[in-house]
Formats: sequence, C-alpha cells, structure tokens
Amino acid sequence: MGDGGSGRNNAHELYKLKQRAVEYYRMNNVPQQLEDLLNSTFYLQPPDVYGHLANCFTKLAKPPTIYKVIGRLVLDGMGHQTLRVEIFCTVQNQVKSITSAVISSHLGVLETVMPEVVDQVELERNEAISVAVQWVNESMTELLEGLEPTQQEMADQLLANFFANKVQEDKESKELELSLEQPLFEGSIAPQPSPPSPPPPPKKKGQRGRKEVAPEKPIPPAEPPEPILHGSMAIGAVSLAVAKTCATLTNTPLYSKIASLKYKQESPRPLALPLLMVTMLSCGKSSSGKLNLMKEVICIPHPGLTVQQGVTMLLEIQKQVIKIIDKPHTPKPETKKGHNGKKGSIQIVGKLSYIGCLSINYDTIEQPLLLLQGICGNLGLELGINLYLAINCAAHELIDYTRGKYEVTTGVFKNPSEMVDIYVDLINKYPSITALIDPVRKEDIEQWDSICNALGSRCNIIAGTASKSVSKLLEEQNVSIPKSSGLIIKHTNQTTISNLIEVTNLIESQKRIAILGSAEGESSDDSLADLAVGLGVRFLKLGGLSRGERMTKYNRLFTIEEELVQSGTLTPTAGQTFIDFNEEDQKAAEAFVPSLSSVSTGRADSDVTRFSIKSEAIK
Repeated sequence: MGDGGSGRNNAHELYKLKQRAVEYYRMNNVPQQLEDLLNSTFYLQPPDVYGHLANCFTKLAKPPTIYKVIGRLVLDGMGHQTLRVEIFCTVQNQVKSITSAVISSHLGVLETVMPEVVDQVELERNEAISVAVQWVNESMTELLEGLEPTQQEMADQLLANFFANKVQEDKESKELELSLEQPLFEGSIAPQPSPPSPPPPPKKKGQRGRKEVAPEKPIPPAEPPEPILHGSMAIGAVSLAVAKTCATLTNTPLYSKIASLKYKQESPRPLALPLLMVTMLSCGKSSSGKLNLMKEVICIPHPGLTVQQGVTMLLEIQKQVIKIIDKPHTPKPETKKGHNGKKGSIQIVGKLSYIGCLSINYDTIEQPLLLLQGICGNLGLELGINLYLAINCAAHELIDYTRGKYEVTTGVFKNPSEMVDIYVDLINKYPSITALIDPVRKEDIEQWDSICNALGSRCNIIAGTASKSVSKLLEEQNVSIPKSSGLIIKHTNQTTISNLIEVTNLIESQKRIAILGSAEGESSDDSLADLAVGLGVRFLKLGGLSRGERMTKYNRLFTIEEELVQSGTLTPTAGQTFIDFNEEDQKAAEAFVPSLSSVSTGRADSDVTRFSIKSEAIK
C-alpha cells in the first residue's frame, strides 16, 4: 500500500513538473520557434547543421546588456598616467569582457617650462585620473547596469546627468569652504595703500629731452582657462567604451556605428575619408634653433590620393629629411652675407619630438619651407600640386606678457598687428601654405578678424588651442569667436559621443571646417580614426609618422579605406575649400539692413506722414 501511494505521488509530481515545463516553453514561444527552425534547416540542409542551429539560436537570444564597468590606470605614449575603461556584458547568460577604451588627458606635454611647473602639472594629471578611476569603479556599473550597448544616446544622457551632479557637488563644496574661511578675514587689518611712485628725476642743465614715442596699444589680458573638473575624463572614456562595445557585439565597424548615430540611418551610407594633416617638422619654442613660430610644419596630401598613397609619399619625404640631418657636416668658411642673407652654413640637428616628427634647429621662417621645397623638387613633387602645407604657429606659447609681444625668433618680438603682416607676407611668398593654426592668441580678436579678412579666401585660419572646449561650444552655440575658418576638436574630458556628433553638426551648420585632433600625450587606442570617418570631419590631425601610438591610427585608416572600397561605400574626398570672409561680411550686412527696415517700417511711415503735413503747411 505504501509503495503504491508513493508511486502515485511521484507520478503526480512528475505530471505537475511537466505541466510547468509546457507552460514555461509556451510562454517563451519555444515550440513554434523550434518547429520553424527545424523546418527551415531541413530545406536549407547546411553542411554544418549544429553551426546553423547555433547561429539561429543566437539571433533568438535576448540582446546583451552591460553587466559591469571597470576603470584602470594605464600609461600613454609619453609614459604619463591615463584612464582605460573596460566593459563587461551579459551575453546569452554568460558574463564576458567585450572591449575597452582609452582616452588621453587634456593636459599637454610641457617642454619649455620650469621643472617645478612640470611637477605641478604631473600631480594635477595624476589626481584627475585617480578621481576618474574612482568614478568608474564606484558609480558607472550602478549607472549603466542592464542597459543595452545599442542605446548610446541614453547612455550619454545618463553620463551627462551624472557629471552635472558632480559639478554641482564641487560647486557646493567650494562655497562651503569659502564660507568657513570668511570669518578669518573679518578681523584682519585692511591692506595699507602702496606708497606713491617717486617723481621723475629733474633734467640736468643742458640735457635735451627725448622724443616722445606713442605707447603701443596694450594687449588684452589672458583669459582664465576653462575649469576642468577632476575625474571628468571618466565620462568621455565610458561613452567611447559603450560605442565600441555596441560595434563589437553587432559585428559592425565603429565608424559605421558613429555614422548611423550621426545621420540617423541604419543602412550603410557612402563615407569619405578625412584629409590628413601630418606633422613633418617641428621648429617651435622647444627646438634648439632660434625659430619659434613653427611648432608644426604640416603636410597635407592631395585629395586625389588614397590614404596609403599619401602616407607613402610623406614617408619618403621624411626619409630625405633624415638623410640631410644624418649627413656629415663640412664647415664652410664664413663669407659676407650672400643673396640668402646667411653667413656660411650651419649643421642641421634633429631629434624625434613627442608628436612623432623631427624637431630641427632652424633660425628663420623660410628655412624649413625651403628644405621641404628642395626635397619635393628632388622627388619630382611640387608643393601646391602634389601636397600642401599648414603651419601650427601655437602663438599662445610665444607671447611675452611683460613686453606684450610675440617672440617669433629668439630675441625678435612682434606686436599682434605686426604678426598679421608676417602671415600676409608668408602666404604671398609660399601660396602652398593652405592653413594657419593658432596664428595669434584667442584674446587678440581684432587680429583674428584681420588675418581672416586678408587671407581667408586662400588659406584656412584654424582655431586649435584658441578654440573653446566642446562643452562651451555647445553651450554657446557659436563657433565664430574667434573668427576662423574652422576648429580643432578633441575627444577629452566629459565629451561624449553624442557631444561630438552635436558639435560637428553645429560647425557644419555654420559653414565652418571641423578638424579632429589627437591629444599631445596619445594612447595606442586607434578609435580616433573611426571617429573621424564616422563624424565626417574634413581633416584628421594625428601628428607625425613616428611613435607607435600614432602609427596605430594611420594603420587603422588603411583598414577603413580598404573596407569602404570593398563595400563600395567610399566616396571621393572633397578638395580644400576656403571662405571669403569679406564677401561673407558683406552678405551679412546686406541681410541686416532689410531687418532694420522692417523693424522701423511703422516709424518710417509716421515720419513720412508728418513730413508731408509739414510740407503742406509750408506751402
């Protein structure tokens, strides 16, 4: 009896278990899916049956979701600390590491400052990155857990909200510190006024007075740098990591993912490759020669060349530069100044710069340009036809605030107005220069206007360091201060992928040129090439053709070019275009006049009426 009852109970339990299993599979539509899958497999009869079934089941699986986000401290190409973000996802019930992303610090490489300043900047860099790692490890998993990596805009919005809260917390913390310090100063002694300056010494008897020289117009003071909240690079790094995770999981190139976000379409669209800005020489303040004005002498291959052809051509030019530097020097006897204004000859010395190019000791503006002109001639190339030049003047590094002038070469100082004349003469003499980057400080607004009006129709005037941050540009919705042909934007700090898309759209809507630039201390992450192609920027500025962290990005461009050619979605790269600022200003003025007329129509009509009444009265 006992055994029979036990058997009936077991059978009943088994029946209930089967019923639950049936209901579970029915709720998840398993029977119907299996029937359809097996029927389609029979008709297809693939060689690898189980491989085919595995692929089909993968499509039926739930989309992957973010499981955790980990931040790690790594080193960039200069050995400085930076941040790497790794994303883990739940994929088919398993936790997997999908991808990682690295972005570099916004802080530049300092070569011409005192050691204590370098130490101070290094401390600031390390503190900022330490906070970024803390943000990622303590908050990002909770913030993004369960989110599908395909939801880039939602991820970026969550990151933006998180950052806004951090900014508010920092503001409140500083206000509290200030309020606590305030009572300490209430009882302090008021500062004593400084003693009056002594009167000028009386002239000696018979001494002739000097001719009065009109004082030069003082330069505008330097604007305070935009505040950067420590830890902010966590936002940019996580945003990029989410985009890379989506691209990896969907087996889609990152550039295609970025393009689909920008142009709001899933199907592949024709994409153009950016024109390369490749740094060939550095003759800036950190070089050993007297010349300071040319921090970067940049080569731009002709738009008709492929990326590989352009880089190959520039590598050959670079080899010739190295040969000239390595050539044994035979000193020539000093002679009187010849037609080139030099005495004898000097040994050209070069060293590899941190931006991946050769830093050379030149003394005059013409020397590096004549060097490249001569090399191109020997190789059968012509500047202005096969390739063009651009100059990164980095004027903010040349200003001497005690004099209010720029130190163009060692001991030679020019005021902002004289800088305009230098650039006009330079472009007149070397028309193959088609871009000037940061020709004066951002504060010298009047000179930006003058340079653009004088040269804009044949040379792009680019704001690099003079440009505002991406966050500030989006806040102000204006890319015209200072007046320029285009801007260099960088993916640093709290800039998300959505921000990059928005700012490039803003720049394009205001008919300016977008240039994506690399940071000075670069990492080996090659995503910058994908971002440039996906965002559709006109130029990509990666530095020189040396150093592994920069060459990885050029190599990635080669791969992207091949993929676009194979898929038939590569569109020809547009040639260089320029802005006639005088014509633009004239059109703006003409558009402004009708608006004034429409505003004052009522007033004008009443004035005419009053005038006609007065005329009748006079008659």
